[in-house]
Amino acid sequence: MPYRSTEILKPDDGRTPIDVVILTHDQRHVRRKLLHMQHDDVVMLDLKAPVLLAHGDLILTETGETIEVIAAEELLYEVTPRDRLHLVELAWHLGNRHLPAQIEEARILILRDHVIRDMLTGLGASVREIFEPFHPLRGAYHGHGHHHGHD
Repeated sequence: MPYRSTEILKPDDGRTPIDVVILTHDQRHVRRKLLHMQHDDVVMLDLKAPVLLAHGDLILTETGETIEVIAAEELLYEVTPRDRLHLVELAWHLGNRHLPAQIEEARILILRDHVIRDMLTGLGASVREIFEPFHPLRGAYHGHGHHHGHD
């Protein structure tokens, strides 16, 4: 029988997880879902509202044990601008296309898409294939389901 959970805890809760669940950014948007843990057990997540699980969050089971959420590594493009203004321009172009993007001080990460890669290189960006966890920003029109400060 699977574990059941109706609650998510902050990463700094101090509990030692019994297992982990590794999820892509799309898989971390949940409300009710059966999640497969690393060691072949499952947890049935049944939350009151949709949430965005963050890397390190803890799923509290009905038995009081916790399962840690790990952000899976994904196939991404690392977009490097010429300078800070160029980064803003590139971010505008990506946002104009409603693409999930992880915007950092010196780079932008996006899911791989050869058409977007060609557009970005045409705009003067350096684009490199990478494989790492993806934490895109949430859009202004997205609901606010994640209530413990990781949005």
